[in-house]
Amino acid sequence: MRLLTRIRTLARIRPLPEVELPEVAQSVAIILDGNGRWAKKRRLPTAAGHRAGARTVRRIVEAAIDVGIRDLAVFAFSTENWSRSEEEVDALMEIFAETIERELPDLAQQGVRVRFIGRRDRAPEDLQRRMSGMEDRTELNTRLNLWVAFDYGGRAELVEAARRLVESGVDADEIDENVFAANLYAPELPDPDLLIRTSGELRISNFLLWQLAYTELVFVDKLWPDFDERDLRSALAEYAQRRRRFGGR
Repeated sequence: MRLLTRIRTLARIRPLPEVELPEVAQSVAIILDGNGRWAKKRRLPTAAGHRAGARTVRRIVEAAIDVGIRDLAVFAFSTENWSRSEEEVDALMEIFAETIERELPDLAQQGVRVRFIGRRDRAPEDLQRRMSGMEDRTELNTRLNLWVAFDYGGRAELVEAARRLVESGVDADEIDENVFAANLYAPELPDPDLLIRTSGELRISNFLLWQLAYTELVFVDKLWPDFDERDLRSALAEYAQRRRRFGGR
C-alpha cells in the first residue's frame, strides 16, 4: 500500500507530458513532375504517364482531406508547356477534359471546391466550358480548396498584376504588398506553408513566385505517378520538424 501511495503521489507531482501532434501544413502546393519519365521507363506513350498522373492527383487530394489540409495547389500545366510537341499538348488538353469529367466529380461529392488559376483563353473552348462548369458546381464546397494551375506562370502572373494596377489608375504611393497581392490571379489562395516537388528536380520552375516567399520546400525523388499518401505524410512530417522564422530569429 505504501508503494502504491508513493507512485500516486509522484504521478500528481510529475505528470507525464502530453504527446504533441505534428503541425499539419494547412496550405500545400505540389509541382507534379515526372509523368513523361514514368511512361518512358515503362516504354509507354507519354500520354499514358499524364493519365497516370491525373489518377494520382485524385488519390493525393483524398489523402490531403484525411490529414486535414485546407488548400492544395497543383501545378498542372505551365505557360512554358505550350512549347512541347503538338501531339503531347493535344493529348494533355484531352486528358484535362477527361479528368474534369471522370476524376473531379467524385472529389466534388467529397466536399472539394475546384478552382483554376492562370490563363484560359488559349485552351480549347470545350475545355474552358468544363473548367467553368466544375468551378460553378463546387462553389459552395468547403472541405478542401483544390487550386489547379493551368496555363500558369509565376512571372506572367506578376506582369498581369502590374498591368491591372496601371490600368486601374492606382497611384504609385498607394501600392503596397496587400494592394499588389489583391491583383494576382487568385488573391484568396493562401501562401503555401509547404511546397513539394516530385521527380528529384531541385527548382520551383516559375510556380507561385510571389506566394512562395517563405514557403518550406521538400523535394522528393519519386516520379509523380508513383507518389502516394505515405510520401505526402512523410513530406508533412518533415515540414512539422522545421521552425518557420519568416525572416526573424
